[in-house]
Amino acid sequence: MTESAIYCANHPQRETTLRCSKCGKPICAQCAVRTPVGYRCRECVRNQQRIFNTSRPYDFPLAGLLALVGVGLAIIFLNFLGFWGLFLAPVVGGGIAEVIRWAVRRRRHRWLPAAAACGGALGALVYLLNQGLPLLLLGLYGGGLPPGYLVSALIGIAWPLAYAGLIITTMFYRLRGIQL
Repeated sequence: MTESAIYCANHPQRETTLRCSKCGKPICAQCAVRTPVGYRCRECVRNQQRIFNTSRPYDFPLAGLLALVGVGLAIIFLNFLGFWGLFLAPVVGGGIAEVIRWAVRRRRHRWLPAAAACGGALGALVYLLNQGLPLLLLGLYGGGLPPGYLVSALIGIAWPLAYAGLIITTMFYRLRGIQL
């Protein structure tokens, strides 16, 4: 008894014994995508991902705007706490992420955490340009300032940068969720 060879649906010159676990289409090792339920073709994986991407186009600017305002205000308030703000910054980042999640009505998309992180980075940049840059420029080009003023200005910028880093990374990973 002779069996005919099966060829990949996307690469007709490649012989294969592998089939998609959802649609049964013959696929080669290059076309196969490993999933928890077996190997699938790229079309089935793409169709499955569309189910999980539920966001609307206005969710991205909304997430960015909320992150911009939230991170900017959080840095202002955490700046009053000094060193102890480092311990509170991840909690604040998680809170901002939950506010964003509530505002977009728990809709998901692969790029929504990145939009929020970009907005948060802009919020931190606005704060730093408003507070830190004039101090730094004054320290660099100020004629009659004491010698330790530049170091003081750099330390004054370092704390808000640390807060922003902790807030933004916590917010990003909280919005991203569990990735398998």
